[in-house]
Amino acid sequence: MVKVGILGASGYAGAELVRLLVQREDVEIIFVHSNNYAEIPFSKRYPHLKEVFDSEFSAMNFENNEYFDQVDVLFCALPHAKSQIAVKSALEKGLKVIDLSADFRLKDAEVYEEWYQTKHQVSEALAQAVYGIPEINREAIKDTNLLANPGCYPTSIILGLYPLLKEGYTTNETIISDSKSGISGAGRGLKDGNLFTQATETIQPYAVGSHRHTPEIEEQLSSISGEKTSLMFVPHLAPMQRGILSTIYIKNERNLSEDQLLALYNQYYEEEKFVRVLEKGETPTTKAVSGSNYCDIGLAVDTQSNMIVIMSVIDNLIKGASGQAIQNMNLMLGLDETTGLTQAPIWP
Repeated sequence: MVKVGILGASGYAGAELVRLLVQREDVEIIFVHSNNYAEIPFSKRYPHLKEVFDSEFSAMNFENNEYFDQVDVLFCALPHAKSQIAVKSALEKGLKVIDLSADFRLKDAEVYEEWYQTKHQVSEALAQAVYGIPEINREAIKDTNLLANPGCYPTSIILGLYPLLKEGYTTNETIISDSKSGISGAGRGLKDGNLFTQATETIQPYAVGSHRHTPEIEEQLSSISGEKTSLMFVPHLAPMQRGILSTIYIKNERNLSEDQLLALYNQYYEEEKFVRVLEKGETPTTKAVSGSNYCDIGLAVDTQSNMIVIMSVIDNLIKGASGQAIQNMNLMLGLDETTGLTQAPIWP
């Protein structure tokens, strides 16, 4: 029996961790943390889990925490800069740690501090963190105790570009990603722009040229391609509960046909359980992956502009957060990585 604890369990990602893990017979959730909701039953905040998971939230101090002695795996679903001390303490106790924040995704502490405007308190741990996209870093994930779970936008973009960049189809021009996210991607905190009356029946770009996922994506793309890779990333808030759609544009410098492009992507992803390459002429929809750990990828070539168009969709809370975190946990523990993640998507 794998014993797990979840920090920041009151947010959407934490709640999805609970929903997915509580259904497993090989996992026991020892504690769910929230200082704001301490001693309140989890199902009071998330009533869909009434009589499924009614344990109370626990408040805690992260340094030398006795709760950590009770678990094998610690999930950190806290905002950036909030989990660093907890991660350090858990690693010192020999736990396997999966951090869903941005705190361990970037290898350079100075880059992190520039983009997140806060001092990194345990920068010495950055070198040991493994970036957790299983389809790319599977073997390294198996051997690590510190897993940096990717962001939702980065997951959709990196999986979309991986086969091309890995095969050396690099470009001298900046890659463009036009990405759209459901409102749950902004978290559960009350924000004026996320109110129903302001977010419904409209779509809006935000953080243009300044989104904090940009250095994370560029670092990973550069690592894959073996050279500096630049990305123009424009995120948008879409009037839907959940989902990510990234439409990515890259110059077709080798004049690949759609058939060649499809053959390449099928070669890379044919053995991957959670990546589905669509057939020629098909385009993905966020609805087709909702509630699942799938990433659907559609491909096209615009011969008029000589551009490759890659369309990548995920559920931002599952493959973009909690589902991928559990997939990573499975690998870290030597389990079948699909365990607990085979639920079919929800439709409609």
